[in-house]
Amino acid sequence: MKAPKCASDYQMKVSGPIMDRFDLHIEVSSINVYNYDLIVDNSEEESEYIAARVEKVRLIQEKRYEGYNIKTNNRLDGQLLIDCAIPADEGKDLLNEAANKFCLSMRAYNRILRVARTIADLKNVDKVLKVHIAEALSYRKIEFDNMYTKINFKKSKESTRRGTQRIT
Repeated sequence: MKAPKCASDYQMKVSGPIMDRFDLHIEVSSINVYNYDLIVDNSEEESEYIAARVEKVRLIQEKRYEGYNIKTNNRLDGQLLIDCAIPADEGKDLLNEAANKFCLSMRAYNRILRVARTIADLKNVDKVLKVHIAEALSYRKIEFDNMYTKINFKKSKESTRRGTQRIT
């Protein structure tokens, strides 16, 4: 199966600063068209319901940011980002741990905060909680997986150059 490896190799070549500019990284798995009827999930939300939820959240955000010259969370910056999106201690600890472990840039850190603020809005919660940070981090999983792969690939190349065997 060459296709998944090609995709993985390509994603590893995309630079960190470019990946930082994407808020959501979602992996979509392929389906077997012959078994599609067996796996169709009819319990998903209807488009109209989703659109209504999004519109409600946009109105909440517009009201929250009246007088700030912004309308939505994606424009949060500086002190306003801190005031509106910094989570309680547990959430802050989780985000800081992820930032250290995955060497997140400030841009990525702020984007995660904005996404977490939006998730909290969708759940109709005033404060950003640890669960919202965790969900926002999960949307960057592909980036984290690729970073882990790059680190291990570099280590294996270095050990090969030194004449040592790579243990997997």
